[in-house]
Amino acid sequence: MLIGEYTHSLDAKGRVNFPARLREDLGDRFIITKGLDECLFVYSLEEWNKLDQKLSELPLSKSRMLKRFFYAGAVEVEGDKQGRVIIPQNLREYAGLSKDVTVVGASTRAEIWDSARWASYCEDITPEMVAEAMDELGF
Repeated sequence: MLIGEYTHSLDAKGRVNFPARLREDLGDRFIITKGLDECLFVYSLEEWNKLDQKLSELPLSKSRMLKRFFYAGAVEVEGDKQGRVIIPQNLREYAGLSKDVTVVGASTRAEIWDSARWASYCEDITPEMVAEAMDELGF
């Protein structure tokens, strides 16, 4: 399970030091692609294959948009000896990544956020919203 919140900086080459704890669960190579809420999604190859399988089971009329969204910008990455991965320019632009980034664990995937956008997103979540969602889950 991917958990935790980690703050890092992008270097001039678009590299970010990807958290070791998350790399352990994601594996040596993993997929980075466009995500929701203007962040990037990060999948292990195993989870990416599960997503691919689920999308392949949908009728083309329902899957084509999702496949285009997730696959067109997807890139397979592998960390260097320092644990850094390169985030391609098109993905950095999509997520508004410039300098400070926050990498968060989100169960079966990780997410890469511009740190200011992440802070703003977190400010919008109220305890009442969390309580309501927990009620719906039966907690």
